[in-house]
Amino acid sequence: MNSNDIIIKPVISEKSTGMMEDNKYVFKVAISANKLTVKTAVKEIFGVMPEKVNIVNVRGKNRRLRYRMGKRSAWKKAIITLKAGDKIEIFEGQ
Repeated sequence: MNSNDIIIKPVISEKSTGMMEDNKYVFKVAISANKLTVKTAVKEIFGVMPEKVNIVNVRGKNRRLRYRMGKRSAWKKAIITLKAGDKIEIFEGQ
């Protein structure tokens, strides 16, 4: 897999922007990704070495679609902790 296929997009929410103060960044990653592949992908794409990677499987929620029940798809979230001086520029608004 390519590094750009592993990291899909950043997760921008109130909780994830608050975590940026602690040098933690949140990304939506591929379902088949593990901690090692996410760590190498962040190193290749953003040029920073992650100190720690946590991965969370997010279950799909049940949603009503008119007269029937539907389901959102499940996805995987990676929380990446960087060293004190490092930062990822995509979140800084540049």
